[in-house]
Amino acid sequence: MKRPAGVRVVPVTDDRWADLETLFGARGACGGCWCMWPRLPRKVFEQQKGEPNRKALRARVHDGPPPGLLAYIDGVPAAWCAVGPRQEFVRLARSVAALPEAVEPVWSIVCLFVARPYRRQGLSAVLIEHAVRFAKAHGARLIEGYPVEPQSGSLPDAFAWTGLPSAFERAGFTEVARRSPSRPIMRRVLRKS
Repeated sequence: MKRPAGVRVVPVTDDRWADLETLFGARGACGGCWCMWPRLPRKVFEQQKGEPNRKALRARVHDGPPPGLLAYIDGVPAAWCAVGPRQEFVRLARSVAALPEAVEPVWSIVCLFVARPYRRQGLSAVLIEHAVRFAKAHGARLIEGYPVEPQSGSLPDAFAWTGLPSAFERAGFTEVARRSPSRPIMRRVLRKS
C-alpha cells in the first residue's frame, strides 16, 4: 500500500490542542467520545459524553504526559493515535479483547482516528509505527494493539477505530491470542527482558 506523502507525527502537547480539536470536530471524533472511552469506567464515560469528555481529554493533554500522537499531512491535522501504558486504559482490565496484563508492563494502542479524507491510505500503519517508537523512547518493553478483523465483507470505517490486523502486522506486531473470532491481540516486543 502506498504511504501518504508529507506526513509528520508528533506527541499531542498543550500547543497542539487546537489541532486535535480541529481533527475531532464537534462530535469529539465519534459520539462525544473524545478518546475517553478506553480511559473511563462505562458509567462515568456515559455520564460525561460530549463536553465533559472534551474537558477531561484537555486536562490530560495539559497535565501530560502526552496521551497520544497527532499526524499531520501537509500541515493539516489528519489522524490521532491513543497510546500509553496499559494501566491508563481502565477498560482493558475488563475487556474480552485484551489479555490480562503480562508480567512485564505493557503499553497499549487503543484508538486510531483518521479524518475521512485521509482514510484507506495507510495512515493507521504510519501511526502505529510512530506509536512503537514513542513507547520505546519512554521505556516500554512490550506494546499491544487490539484490532478488529472483519468477519464478512468490509467493515464501516467508524467500527475500525482500534485498527485492523494488517496495519499492526506491517508495523511488526504478531498475534499472541484471540479471545473472540474478530478480535486478535497483537503484540510487539520492543526490548528483551
